[in-house]
Amino acid sequence: MAAAAAITKTPALAWQATLPYRGRIGILALILTETAFFSIFVVAYIFYIGKSLTGPFPKDVLSAPIVNTICLLSSSVTIVLAVRALRSGSIRIFGIWWLVTFALGLEFLAGTALEWRRLIYREGLTIGTNLFGTTYYSLVGLHALHVTIGLILILIVMIFTMLGYIDRRHLERTDALSWYWHFVDAVWIVVFTTVYIVGR
Repeated sequence: MAAAAAITKTPALAWQATLPYRGRIGILALILTETAFFSIFVVAYIFYIGKSLTGPFPKDVLSAPIVNTICLLSSSVTIVLAVRALRSGSIRIFGIWWLVTFALGLEFLAGTALEWRRLIYREGLTIGTNLFGTTYYSLVGLHALHVTIGLILILIVMIFTMLGYIDRRHLERTDALSWYWHFVDAVWIVVFTTVYIVGR
């Protein structure tokens, strides 16, 4: 009887062991949803290019944020290095790379804020100025919101790391968070291309 019970439990355990980590499934579902959401904003921006009746126009006020872009894309590399360090059990190295990732993301966000300040106060471009202002702030603002959310999550992990609560048991969670951060970086490539190359 005991042998029969063991036989019936084995397939269930084997099936359960093959299930992917639910955090990965959750983050993939989020990425797919957000991809569709961003696609709507990108299409709207492209559709309304050149349809503003009054200035300022993109070619007059926009300059490509090269340094910000380099910082954000570099943060994808540093977060990979952080996760690798955690996988190997090196918490100190993980903390260093995690901090660098946070700093690079924060620089990007600060650069976006400075660009907006210039556009609003020096160029007179607000979200209500014209169609360009509406679509620009909507698209770039949506991305900045996602960067902010990512930075808050990275900061929380960083605080727990400093307090000594992070170890290899948290590898799956930090890896799932890195997927979100890669998504934010990939979206920026699309936004950058749309706004600063195609849109000008």
